[in-house]
Amino acid sequence: MSLRHLALAAALALGTGTARADPEFWQYEWPDTDFSVTSVENWTEIMSGGPPKDGIPAIDGPQYIPVSDEAILHDREAVVAVEIDGERPRAYPIRYLMWHEIVNDRIGDVPVSVTYCPLCNSFMVFDTRVEGQELTFGVSGKLRNSDMVMYDRQTESWWQQAIGTGIVGEMTGVELTLLPTWMESWSEYKARHPDGLVMAQPAFPRQYGRNPYVGYDSLQRPFLYSGELPPHDIAPLMRVVRVGDRAWTMERLREAGEIEEAGVTITWVSGQASALDQYGVGDGRDVGTVRVRDAEGNDVAHDVMFAFAFHAFWPEGTWMLGS
Repeated sequence: MSLRHLALAAALALGTGTARADPEFWQYEWPDTDFSVTSVENWTEIMSGGPPKDGIPAIDGPQYIPVSDEAILHDREAVVAVEIDGERPRAYPIRYLMWHEIVNDRIGDVPVSVTYCPLCNSFMVFDTRVEGQELTFGVSGKLRNSDMVMYDRQTESWWQQAIGTGIVGEMTGVELTLLPTWMESWSEYKARHPDGLVMAQPAFPRQYGRNPYVGYDSLQRPFLYSGELPPHDIAPLMRVVRVGDRAWTMERLREAGEIEEAGVTITWVSGQASALDQYGVGDGRDVGTVRVRDAEGNDVAHDVMFAFAFHAFWPEGTWMLGS
């Protein structure tokens, strides 16, 4: 979807969102969703993002190739690295997640969903075992605070991607387990894991490698978002590193290179391209790679999202601005 199409979708959604922000209307599209159980207090927060349910097709059971056989990816383009003890590391290129947003997979005995919301730049990898069952997820076509609303295929409950929590249906209030993964450049991943795996190009007619949101992360305001903007004069589309309910701005981290605060060490190194800047996902400006570790050197679950999304979902969160 181009920025022009996004703008049109935003205008249409904002113009009709209030009239359609009603579970009675959505019940026709979602007959198996229990709208009587929800944590959503203001239904007008939820609107159509344009595509219908599964209009953005999630990937199930992706194929892989060895790192040594991959000849498509550019060195600077972003991948989500997933490392689970006892299993070969796997990389999920953003060039594919940009068009599918969810990849349902199994790594050893662990069922996972690798998710990416371009409008929030939020990448989250979840262990999808919940209350004795394994869930798989699809894209609902709905947005809340510009963030993807997922749904699970087992109960048709709706989930907020940025917080990994059920918001509508019988899974309301249930939290998915967030795995400690990170986004890095393809060159970094293949240097660390020459014997690793990388997700192969899906068999869909998509312009993989092209960014359909050219210039998005340089805008003054996000699409399909009418909420409050971040405090402290922080640009809404500034990337922030979120750990729990704390956020560090990428600007501060880039200047410092390394920050030790609140029990974690956050590092930044150059070399990763913004996937939401130029036409090619590997041609964007350098936004760097972030790693978050605890005092023992273990990777810590985190997200690198836009500031407006952090403020929307953690309005009482702490901004780690330094002295």
